[in-house]
Amino acid sequence: MTNKEILEQIKGGLIVSCQALETEPLYDSYIMSKMAWAAFLGGAVGIRANTVVDIKAIKEKVDLPVIGIIKQVYDDSDVYITPTMKEVDALVEVGCEIIAVDATNRLRPNGVTFEEFFKEVRTKYPNQLFMADTSCFDEGKKAAELGCDLIGTTMAGYTPYTKGTPLPDYTLMKRYVTELDAPVIAEGGIWSPDQLKKAIDIGVHAAVVGTAITRPMDITKRFVNAIK
Repeated sequence: MTNKEILEQIKGGLIVSCQALETEPLYDSYIMSKMAWAAFLGGAVGIRANTVVDIKAIKEKVDLPVIGIIKQVYDDSDVYITPTMKEVDALVEVGCEIIAVDATNRLRPNGVTFEEFFKEVRTKYPNQLFMADTSCFDEGKKAAELGCDLIGTTMAGYTPYTKGTPLPDYTLMKRYVTELDAPVIAEGGIWSPDQLKKAIDIGVHAAVVGTAITRPMDITKRFVNAIK
């Protein structure tokens, strides 16, 4: 598919995030591929996934565009979503249709700014689709100016300067849709179909839902907390 066809395929739809960390019960590439298959059968238009092994397993199971990330922690930075060129290279090699990167104002490993990082990335991969995971309007504006293909609300509430932001962050979605000339991806805190519909009605290009669909431990906790 061309980049235009990829963007058209996900337009107006639900992207399901199929991820499990090493500390979680469903941490297994086979399980994530089955999660992606279930999402595909349920009508998802795309998958968001973490790690090369999971993405490979998912791509063998479903024919949907993948938003790929690699969560990698470095000692000298709080940025962990595709933080360096090493992770970008690996995601390009595995064939991700879209690669998501942390686009917050925080410094990356070795004190690199997002602007420095992305200019290098775009030069190396001029035809790759990139999604900017942002937490506030200034970050989204900067990411769009730098040439990110999609702007996501992924990090809203997860940076020190946005902590406590009500999620889903409809206000940020609206500003992005109204003021930026780039497709917007709603992501973060969408727990119900009504919240998903509200995001789509705002005019975002597509929306990502993860925990509410693919993380049964957290879903269970939510129910248990309601009856405590």
